[in-house]
Parts: sequence; C-alpha cells; structure tokens
Amino acid sequence: MNKAKRAVWTLLLSGLLCVSALAQKDYTSYVDPFIGAGGHGHVFVGANVPFGAVQLGPTNIYKGWDWCSGYHYSDKVIIGFSHTHLSGTGCSDLGDVSLMPYTGKLRTAQGTDDNISGAASSYFKHDNEKAAPGYYSVKLDNGVGVELTTTERVGMHRYTFSGSDERRVLIDLVNGVGNTTYESYVRRVDDYTIEGYRFVNGWAPRHKVFFYAVFDKPVKSLDTFCGDKSAGKDELQTRNVKAVASFGSAIGQLNVKVALSSVSCANAKANMDAELKGWDFEAVHKTAVAKWNKQLSTISIDGATDKQKRIFYTAMYHVAIAPNMYCDANGDFRGMDDAIHTGNKFTNYSVLSLWDTYRALHPLFTLIARDRVPDMVNTMLSIYEQNGKLPIWPLYMGETNCMPGYSSVPVIADAYLKGITGFDAEKALKYMVSTATNPKQNGISLFMKYGYIPADKLGEATSVNLEYAADDWGLALMAKRMGKMDVYEKFIKRGRSFETFWDGNIKKLHPKMADGSWYQPYDPFLANHHGNVGDFTEGNGWQWTFMTPQSPDRLLALHGSDKAFIANLDSLFVVEGDLGEGAPPDVSGLRGQYAHGNEPVHHVPYMYAYAGAQYKTAACVRSLQDEFYTDQPDGYCGNEDCGQMSAWHVMSALGFYQVNPSNGVFVFGSPSFGKATINLPNGKSFTVEALGNSPKNVYIKSAKLNGRAYTKAYITYDDIMRGGKLTFVMSSKPNKSFGAAKKDRPVSAE
Repeated sequence: MNKAKRAVWTLLLSGLLCVSALAQKDYTSYVDPFIGAGGHGHVFVGANVPFGAVQLGPTNIYKGWDWCSGYHYSDKVIIGFSHTHLSGTGCSDLGDVSLMPYTGKLRTAQGTDDNISGAASSYFKHDNEKAAPGYYSVKLDNGVGVELTTTERVGMHRYTFSGSDERRVLIDLVNGVGNTTYESYVRRVDDYTIEGYRFVNGWAPRHKVFFYAVFDKPVKSLDTFCGDKSAGKDELQTRNVKAVASFGSAIGQLNVKVALSSVSCANAKANMDAELKGWDFEAVHKTAVAKWNKQLSTISIDGATDKQKRIFYTAMYHVAIAPNMYCDANGDFRGMDDAIHTGNKFTNYSVLSLWDTYRALHPLFTLIARDRVPDMVNTMLSIYEQNGKLPIWPLYMGETNCMPGYSSVPVIADAYLKGITGFDAEKALKYMVSTATNPKQNGISLFMKYGYIPADKLGEATSVNLEYAADDWGLALMAKRMGKMDVYEKFIKRGRSFETFWDGNIKKLHPKMADGSWYQPYDPFLANHHGNVGDFTEGNGWQWTFMTPQSPDRLLALHGSDKAFIANLDSLFVVEGDLGEGAPPDVSGLRGQYAHGNEPVHHVPYMYAYAGAQYKTAACVRSLQDEFYTDQPDGYCGNEDCGQMSAWHVMSALGFYQVNPSNGVFVFGSPSFGKATINLPNGKSFTVEALGNSPKNVYIKSAKLNGRAYTKAYITYDDIMRGGKLTFVMSSKPNKSFGAAKKDRPVSAE
C-alpha cells in the first residue's frame, strides 16, 4: 500500500474511531425504561428529564397495586397521557392532567379493559411502542401516533392523525392513579390556549396541580363535561371536569405544550415561557437526551456485556427520576400548609421515598449528584417549618406518613458528616432533635418512656423502634461532630436500643412487652403477628433481626463470636418457613428469609465483612445481582421504590455499599465490571478496576489503592472524593484472609 492510500485509510480509521467514541457517550442508548414495568417493579414509563417536575407518559385503567405508577406492562388499554407519575412506589397517586387524542364522534368515557366501545380510550401493542430517556412514542390502535418529550416543568406532545374524521383531544381532570378529584376547572383562554386545575385527595391527603396548555393549531371548539355528562362550552368548574378540544378534520399533525405548577395557572404559563417558547419537538427531545447523558455519564463502565450495560444504565436512569422538582421556574411552590412559598433560594423537591432511599440512593447522590444534596436537605428543613416535623414520605403538598422512622434524619446527618454545605447545620440539628422527641411522632412517647417501644402498645412496634434507632445514631454522630455532647449521649443511647430486643436463646431480635417480658408465642417466620397489625413492617423477625445498619459490630457482639454471627447470617439465606396468611406482597425476592424485593435487608449481605468474612459478602452480592436484576419487564424482584432498588445495584456493581447510612464507610462486595469510573462532582475521578473479573472470579484476592497495597474491607467517602484508583485482583477462590484482621474490618463510629 502506498503512502497516499495509507494516509486515506488512517484518516478513515481515525474518523471511525472518533464516531465510535462519540457513540459510546450516548449512554441513553443502553437504557430500557420497560425494565421493571412488569412484575412488581412499578416503574414509570414515559418521557422526563433528570429529577424533573413532569413525568409525561401513558396511563392505563387503574386496577390496583401493580398499577401504582399508572402503567403496567401487562396492560392493553391507554386512557390518556398524564403529566405526573410515581416510579416504583408501593402506593398510588398522581396521574394528573391527562390528554388523550382520538378521532371521530365526541366521547369522554374511559371504558373497561374488555370493552372500550364508545370510549375515548384506545388499545395499544408493545410492538408499536418505544421508550427512551426523554422520549416516548406509541401508535395507538385508534390510528393516532403519539410522541412525548419534556423539559423540567413542561410536557410536549406531538400527535399524528390519519383518516378524515374529526381530530379531538380529551382533557381529563377526573381520572388519576388511584385518587379522587375533589375540585377541577377548565377554561378556554383563546383559540390556542386552555388552562385549568385539578385538586385531589389521594395517598397524599391532597395536592393541587394547575396547568397551562397551548396548541399549535386553533381549537375550533371546547366542549365541557361533568364526568361524562355534557355541561356546555369553553369553561367549567366542578368536581369532575372533562373537556374535549376539537380541531376539524384537515390537520395531519398537532403539537401541544402543557406546563404545570402547584401555585397557579399564571405560574404554569410563566414556566412555559421560561422553558419552552417554541415548537421544535426534535430540539426539546435532543436537549432532554443531553441532560440524561450528562446525568448517566457520572459513572462510566468498561468490561461489561451489552446486557450488563442495559441493566446498569437503566438503574442509573431510575435513580435520577426522583426526587422530583416541586417548584416553579421562579422558585415558588405550594407547601404542606397550603401557603405559597416565594423568594426561595433553593430548588424545592418532593417525592422523597425516604424509608427506602436513605439506605443507598442518598449515599449514592453524595457521589454522583452532590450538587443537589444541599437543596434536598433544605427541602426537608422547609417541610419542618411548614409541618412541625421533618418529612417521612412527603408527596407534593402532603405528608403521607408512610413507613416507620423519620428517615430524613440519617440523610441530613450523612450530608453533614461528609462535609456537604449549603444548608444551616445548627437549624438542621435543632429540627432533627425536635422531630425525634415530638410526642405526635408515632411511638415517640413510648420510646422515651420505656427506652424501647413495647409490642403491646403500638402496631409494628419493633420495626418502628429499629428505624428510630438507625436514625438516632446519625443524629448522635452529627451532634458529636458539632461538639454537642449532651445531645450525642442521649441519642447514641437510643441508637443502641436494638440491644433491648436481643434474645440470645433464639439468636433473634424478639418483640418485647411493656412489662419487660418477651412477646409469646413468637414465630420469627410470620410476617403478621397481631392479627392485621403485626410487630414488623413488611417483613418478619428473621429479616428485621439484622436491621441494625448503624452498628453491625454491636449486633455481632451480641452473638458472642464471629462464628455465631456468620452462622446466623448464613441461616437467613437458606432457612425456609411459612410467612403466614396475609403476608404483604412486598416480602419478595426471597432467598431463604432474605427478601431482596424490600429495603430493610439491603445492607445485610455486607454484614459478613464486620465479622472478617468479606469473601462471603462477595459471593452473596454477586449472586444476588445475577438473580434479581435482569433486562426484562419483570427485571426487578420488588417495587423499585423511587431509585432504591436501582441504587443497590449501582453501588454493588461498583464493588461497595454504605452500610451505616450516616458514616461514609463503603464496605467491599464484588465489582461487576472490569472497570468503572465515577466522574466526581469536584472534577476528579475515582476508578474501580477489577483485574481478571468474570462470572466465576467473584472473590477479591487482593487490592491496591493508588498503587499501594490495601488490606481493608472497606473504603471511606473521603478516599473516594480525593480521586484515584482502587484496583482489585479477582479470583474464583475465596481469599479468606482479605479484610479478616480486626484492623481491616469496617466499624461503626460511635
């Protein structure tokens, strides 16, 4: 080959490599939003941007638990495309402001799965459906093509019609996702614009959503309906408003932009003016993809199969759906006090599934979304000022009070202890103490009176106590760092209160009565002990025995030896028993009595390392990854829970997991990939390299940190944030001495 031809080939090859490199940067190409849309995953399917206020997607006829997000992969009917959806939750709500395009006769009914004759709903097929970060499309069986994309606060629809029938769009303010409209309103502002609102009672006691919708073709008529009964033209205020905008039969394509606000229609309009002035659908879509690529690129992986990349980057996608922005472009939002909060200097968030997400998602945020953490904390402090206590499970302008614990406390403590600023630490600690001693908080008066929560005084008492103990530990550590030793002493004692329940005879935490006796008869297999109340939340005594993430070493000490602790952990993963009649469906993803489909056990596989058996953690974690995370619609073994199930996978795939939610110690497991790099928010990067990694080589033979031999079974947050490289040499045989020495084991600071 002569020099000229060689030069041409060199240029071509260089260009191809360049194109290939650019293609690798399209992380969205690995994301499959349908993973988790079947089974019990409950994930959102539709178009959104990271942490956006709008989640625009299809809504099915609501049929119960597996439709908590409004959509389930098994379904065949779409009733509309609504602008708010939950993702992965075990309770239902939202589904606000639904638009449904159709042609033909004027109609508003929803119909049923088996009969949509005369309804505005349509059947659909998955073969005609596409979903990707920032984009959703479907060709409905009614002949209308639907495409969706969004900004943070505005949803954009593009409808493609065919045939000669009248083009119509149903605006449904009645049907949400398992909730009830108590007041609604619609008004035709001009030939292109419709505004209104939907006020709702649901899982959140109430929430209010205002909208401002603009079409790119003139609305020829707006018919209003009370439910499905005709109620006139152009404007209606009543409990169950529906409206149909008609556009004639000539148009082929129709675009509509819908902006939301919790404050007013005027603020919704301002959001549209701020975020989406034009009509370039492709540009909006391209921007959404760019935002997702920026978010997904916070972790890059190599040495992974295409299937592993799909699972991993879909998990990375799911971790950035919630919390959702809950404020307008100017910062305004409607609080839990139903007042409009203005002049805010932080981004307000909602949909904080804290009982789930304090365990792995929020620690992950401190690595890949550290810049958002201060505003999440400021949101929690603002909720205290509105509601008199820190949030438990806040949803829009309501506190659901769902799940035990005040799980905002360990999130705030973890942020402070990691040196994250941007919030008032003195105020935060004050609010944490106030919440932890608030007599209106579930079981707190009992906790302060007895030093534990008696099983005969409160439903789910033992779980409530264990969650408070984990929360209080973080509070104590934060107080200690701030030099407030009186607060520290009080709450570290409460953090150790799980020891009260230790029953050495059965090697379990055993619910205790107010008189100090054990609850009897006690069967740790039963997930339901006191009729319909029970001692435990979504679980049984086997699972909750290990719910001591704040101090696995103290639980180990109660066992008396490493050997006894390891034996009890081993038993958890193999023992079989009857959960009892009425056991909650959340107890899923079972291996023995370990239930990966629910959050209280997520840290448990990493507890082996506290007893010097890191190799057991490695084997357990790798096998759980392989068994319970797939690239199919039923790819999650339980509710995805606003990112927690995905965060467990992301952290574990990197090779470590923060067991104690408030101490910044990441315990080693078994990395999934040959190489993974965290692109840190401080401009540095931290790389985890796993030499010789394979499906068989799951054990850590040895490790180096920045080129130096590293014998510890954990790494700290500060080590990661300094940047550098952690290198593992992997093996098919366990190195039982790695991390086994007392000095190399993770510990829980007190």
